[in-house]
Amino acid sequence: QVQLVESGGGLVQTGGSLRLSCAASGRIFSINLMAWYRRAPGKQRDLVATITTDGSTNYADSLKGRFTISRDNAKNTVYLQMNNLKPEDTAVYYCNAEVRPTGYLRHYTYWGQGTQVTVSS
Repeated sequence: QVQLVESGGGLVQTGGSLRLSCAASGRIFSINLMAWYRRAPGKQRDLVATITTDGSTNYADSLKGRFTISRDNAKNTVYLQMNNLKPEDTAVYYCNAEVRPTGYLRHYTYWGQGTQVTVSS
């Protein structure tokens, strides 16, 4: 069984920063792509950023320069550093990972339960 658990969300004022973490646990053989998504109230879930095993990153155009994704492969953990936060960044943030469980021959997509980020104006 593989689980992704996010942490680090909360309430912050405009211009503030937050760092989200997402740790994968369980019987994990390997992890490929890791990513963060978000769902704002009344909207669909959108991609925030992705990161490969070797650290190559990709960001939603509107978030470049404010958000930074990183990972610690030894800890099976992905991070999202969010700076200069704006009210429109208010959303539930989800992590996502392509995990090959131990004993399996392919990777499967797993999701965390989400963590709320609220930015007050």
